[in-house]
Amino acid sequence: MRFRPLSVNGAMLIEVEPFEDERGRFSRVFSRREFEERGLASVFTQESVGQNARAGTIRGFHFQLAPYEEAKLVNCARGSAFDVILDIRPDSPTFGKWCAVTIRGGDWAGVYVPAGCAHAYQALEDGTEIFYRMSCDYNPDASRGYRWDSPEISVDWPLANPILSERDRSLPVFTTQHASGLTG
Repeated sequence: MRFRPLSVNGAMLIEVEPFEDERGRFSRVFSRREFEERGLASVFTQESVGQNARAGTIRGFHFQLAPYEEAKLVNCARGSAFDVILDIRPDSPTFGKWCAVTIRGGDWAGVYVPAGCAHAYQALEDGTEIFYRMSCDYNPDASRGYRWDSPEISVDWPLANPILSERDRSLPVFTTQHASGLTG
């Protein structure tokens, strides 16, 4: 695996190095030892799958408050997605900044989202499936989020007219002032 730092402090794109022969491909997508060597979360207590029927679907920006902050390892199992990490850690050098990568089913590149960051993605194809590993179990009382279209961050989403849940439509707008004051 190749670990490529992204522009948000602690975020990584993890590219696989597949072995190929006449049978197909074999790729390692996670190694606890390699994650630990880089100081990344290496124990995941929950796995989830996001299945997106239609291109344009946006999920996020989601995160959990302390002490339930979660690191995530995100892969695309089918289709493709524009995956976005928003740094909401007031003590981080990249606080208030975001980065994005496109992940595709079949290449199994992973996105490492550091604990304390918010995460979102937009499905770029019908039938896109996203596979998550989280370092902390879901806690509904700690679950929070920000709107996908928050003006202060101005994410340039690839597809217009997004499909959103009612919950994601009603999330508050991100501002660095609001994020600085988050408490559990």
